[in-house]
Amino acid sequence: MRVRYINLLYLIFSLVLFISCLSKKQPNLESVQIDSSEISMVYKKKIKEPSRVQVLQNIRVGEYFEFMDSLVSKYDSLVPYSLSEHLLVRNNPWIIDTLANTDYYRMMARDSFVYDQKQMIVLPKGSQLNIPDSLSACKLLDNFFNTEIDINIPEYKLRVFQDSILLYTFPVRVGQYRERYLKFGDRVTDLRTKTGKGSIVKHVKHPDFYNPVDGKRFYVTRRDDGKTTMMPQIPWIETEINNVRNGQMIHPTTNPKTLGKAYSNGCIGIGEADAWTIYYHAPLGTKLRIRYDLETYDEGMVISILRDVYNLSN
Repeated sequence: MRVRYINLLYLIFSLVLFISCLSKKQPNLESVQIDSSEISMVYKKKIKEPSRVQVLQNIRVGEYFEFMDSLVSKYDSLVPYSLSEHLLVRNNPWIIDTLANTDYYRMMARDSFVYDQKQMIVLPKGSQLNIPDSLSACKLLDNFFNTEIDINIPEYKLRVFQDSILLYTFPVRVGQYRERYLKFGDRVTDLRTKTGKGSIVKHVKHPDFYNPVDGKRFYVTRRDDGKTTMMPQIPWIETEINNVRNGQMIHPTTNPKTLGKAYSNGCIGIGEADAWTIYYHAPLGTKLRIRYDLETYDEGMVISILRDVYNLSN
């Protein structure tokens, strides 16, 4: 009798957890109707939920996303929540560290020149990935929902907040203070980074690279140290600001000397290692704020006044 009672409590708990996760993924859902067969299915999924996956061969950066997508496709039907690449990686944070260490400049600091980052191994054969259980998944989904990316243009800083708690601060570069003809758009464009509130609307996992000025495609980059390498395969993050997709991306730069400057054609440039951390804290729908605040505060007091890079105070 006691065992049946415990099983019933467990079943109720699993159901509440399932509905809770579902409601967070679908905020406009007004009601959820679940019959006994659905309850049984949730319970069966729970007890059969996989916990660990072993990597059977070395996975390189160039094949990393296809491998992760295959895992998500395979195990999504075996868990009582919507499995995603972001959930899987955030449940295995060592992956983010491994990806961040493919940064060209980190490798050079170890006296290792990398011409093609896509050939670097990021998931070694024999490594194991933990599939999040329902409790972990719901906690991560809640974290995603309460995450905000904050960018202050004159400060050249991008911050990641979770429940208003600062998790990370990264240096960035922003748009130049001038107008310029861009082949993309075929018009003279104001290059200043646009401010406002919005969200993350797209991930470009296999970006193609074009010069926005002349529209020509390129495959290699000249680094700050004068060496030439292939362009790295690091996701670009597309933003929507004030309900407008204006092509303003958050993406890595291969020239970190430009960070802390108004240097880009409007996009927010970030370091290669930082780009991986930001990407895995920015699933689709993540809240975004881009502001232009010249005063910075600490404990309610002004601690610095920044240079008016866009000359907006005049």
